[in-house]
Amino acid sequence: MSEIRVGTSAFTAAGWQDAFYPAGMKPADYLTYYASRFDTVEVDSTFYGAPSAATVTGWAHKTPDNFTFALKVPQSITHQKVLVDCDDEFKSFVSTAELLGAKLGPMLFQFGYFNRSAFTSRAQFLARLKPFLRKLPTGHRFALEIRNKHWLTPAFLKLLREHNVAYALTDQSWMPGPNEIFEKADPITANFTYIRWLGDRKGIEQVTKVWNRIVVDRTAAMTSWVDVCMKIQKRGVSIYAYFNNHFAGFGPASVQLFRDMCIKNGLDIPAPVAPPVIERTLFD
Repeated sequence: MSEIRVGTSAFTAAGWQDAFYPAGMKPADYLTYYASRFDTVEVDSTFYGAPSAATVTGWAHKTPDNFTFALKVPQSITHQKVLVDCDDEFKSFVSTAELLGAKLGPMLFQFGYFNRSAFTSRAQFLARLKPFLRKLPTGHRFALEIRNKHWLTPAFLKLLREHNVAYALTDQSWMPGPNEIFEKADPITANFTYIRWLGDRKGIEQVTKVWNRIVVDRTAAMTSWVDVCMKIQKRGVSIYAYFNNHFAGFGPASVQLFRDMCIKNGLDIPAPVAPPVIERTLFD
């Protein structure tokens, strides 16, 4: 049976102290505690800059053998250079990531919206992307996210499928919902699937910027995603999925709710090592 791993985007945020991490816990102990509750995390910090070897080695030492890290490819590659003249930089990033050993999960290319000032057409982006994908190192898992729904075309998905790169399914205010995506095309482009629950960043930040409780009821959306995950798992495809605080206000509580809904609907999802102790999870 294919596995499903669900965690949060980053393992710390403003408001998690006391709400998720025990009062008085030192930040140096956060990752170890997190890994006793969830079996995977998407590391957001690597988007802003490649980590040092010492940092990556520290992550590995603080987590159990069955833990998995998903790392975001640095924005210097995806946003600033946009895949041009960055081969050495990318190789260095992957080489450092490999220090995680068996704990290294998917590496995510998170691209921006890409309007006409960046590319005059979808075809121009695909022409840039194609030779880069050809050079991806074997033996690793890669996922790719775009944020322009008009670029979600059969040609784009076909290119990803040819290179076993997962299209990153996203819950985002300006992207198609899960059911809409599957009605128009088959978005499963690799032997694993990557899901990101991002939510409405601007909307939720009008309510809160302290991520210690659920502030928006996203149960309906989550129900649709549970249905999608059931379809994916029946196909024998593993799932790596991550909740951002912007999805509903508190990533750890969203993970807990999603797990409960999966189990209730018969989805095969492993139980956390220890049940997460989460306070203030009800939305106002």
